[in-house]
Amino acid sequence: MIRKLPSGVYRLYSRKTDPKTGKRRNLGTFKSRTAAEKHERAVQYFKRH
Repeated sequence: MIRKLPSGVYRLYSRKTDPKTGKRRNLGTFKSRTAAEKHERAVQYFKRH
């Protein structure tokens, strides 16, 4: 799940909420949306291997 922050950068959040905090886990901050999407695909790949 990618969100654009007020500062203009994109942040990748986990899809599920963190049971400890009740918020989504930050999985990285990126300058461009394409970089965030690329990392999201990498995260999904490693979740399965």
